[in-house]
Amino acid sequence: MQDTDRDLLPEGLEDRLPRDAAAAARVTRAVLDVLDSHGYDRVQPPTIEFEKSMASRMAGVQPRRMFRFVDPASLRTLALRSDMTVQVGRIAATALAQHARPLRLCYAGQVVTIKGDGLDPTRERLQLGAELIGNDSVAAAGEVLAVALEALTAAGAKGLSVDFTLPDLVDALAAEAMPLDPEAIEAVRRELDAKDAGGLVAAGGQAYLPLLAAIGPFAAAVEKLAAFDKSGVLAGRIAALHTIADRVGSLARLTLDPSERHGFEYQSWFGFTIYAEGLQGAVGRGGSYAILGSGTETEPAIGFSLYPDDLIDALAEAEPRADTLFLPLDYNAEVAARLRAIGWRTVAALSAACEPVALGCTHRLDGTEVVRL
Repeated sequence: MQDTDRDLLPEGLEDRLPRDAAAAARVTRAVLDVLDSHGYDRVQPPTIEFEKSMASRMAGVQPRRMFRFVDPASLRTLALRSDMTVQVGRIAATALAQHARPLRLCYAGQVVTIKGDGLDPTRERLQLGAELIGNDSVAAAGEVLAVALEALTAAGAKGLSVDFTLPDLVDALAAEAMPLDPEAIEAVRRELDAKDAGGLVAAGGQAYLPLLAAIGPFAAAVEKLAAFDKSGVLAGRIAALHTIADRVGSLARLTLDPSERHGFEYQSWFGFTIYAEGLQGAVGRGGSYAILGSGTETEPAIGFSLYPDDLIDALAEAEPRADTLFLPLDYNAEVAARLRAIGWRTVAALSAACEPVALGCTHRLDGTEVVRL
């Protein structure tokens, strides 16, 4: 009986084969090039850190989503990263604590979770992103979102749309204008996020029902939000949304769901989700948040994370076969080197049995001439 266990991968993990790996490299390079052009410096945190470092740096981080194990050297619990944002926050608060603010950093790497999200079993994803640390103003929010959209466009995404949200909406209203018992706040947040009118009333949030209608295309939804805000508590946030929308309105279609909380566990006053035509689910998410420093002080920040795996798959499927030049056994090395210098991809024969078409070649070097097969 043949043993096939050694050929299996765990659920939610997969190999990237040549076309997909090439598309992933191009997408990563395109995004990082855009971020670099806007002054974001790349950092590379380790894949594994102490669990305490990753779980306590930002409010809302969920350690239960991380693979955890004991380090035999320190006997402390380690965690495999499920989000690189918290690692960038640690770098900013420690090694780069003395650098001038705002500090612009970017990153690229794989992240892993114990289980997939909803119906998607994927447990390992490519995460690309940028963080602007030391400032979470309206201007910073506009820059970060505009850069995210530019990066996705450069990577090949089409038909972008952005859904705005206000993650601390319930907290802002419950503090004074629409008081809630402390124990009811989380329930009201949950029912608003679920868009459950009956559950919202049962949770004591009847006054918050109009928020369920302030959803949809940005212009109409923000008007409904302003009409709901009779006390003016949200006036500053609404003005900020208008300013950000004016900056990015030509880059993407805009919508608003002010009470959306899913995926915004540690964001503060502003959040956004990015979608692309032809791709299932969100391709990116971002917003404002706070980083815990070395003591008890916090530092404002705003950033985004892109998860381009579906985009990579779509680009790989549509990718034409790259021109590849077959070099026969007696090829001229100097000629081949010159051709590679001007962009040719070459595959050299190792024996007389090497067949160019079977090796994926589209051309053959005949002396000094390139001949199409």
